[in-house]
Amino acid sequence: MAATSYAIALGSNRRSRHGDPAATLRAALTELGGVRAVSRIRTTPALGPAGRAFANAAVIVESEFAPDALLTRLKSIERGFGRRPGRRWGPRVLDLDIILWSGGAWPGPGPIVPHPAFRGRDFVLRPLAEVAPDWRDPAGGATVRQLLARLTAPRPVRR
Repeated sequence: MAATSYAIALGSNRRSRHGDPAATLRAALTELGGVRAVSRIRTTPALGPAGRAFANAAVIVESEFAPDALLTRLKSIERGFGRRPGRRWGPRVLDLDIILWSGGAWPGPGPIVPHPAFRGRDFVLRPLAEVAPDWRDPAGGATVRQLLARLTAPRPVRR
């Protein structure tokens, strides 16, 4: 497969051998390879039972892997950092998710690309807008910048 680009979301809310969650994300960047752009790391509140706040970031990588093969590599990196299977929405040493792929939608096998929940996640869209504001969602054509604006727009108060 020819080299394509991926938007990857990174998250951590537990210490690793590399240090605190932000240090863990910085260390994970060195494992990814093909890094073309990196957002700043931001602290975001946990969703669900994860408890502690997360360090989150987004990165654009170039890779010759197809999405299923890249997902296998990302899961291997997570395990190398100490991630173990656990409950959904629980604490994690490292979480690496494929959000978008320059090839558009991935029909399978393997990951669902674009990531099915990214449009409603500020902790994904905000860092992604730093590194790929004009990347279009293949499902509807909106840019990452537009998706973030829709998500964060003030809502009218209903009375």
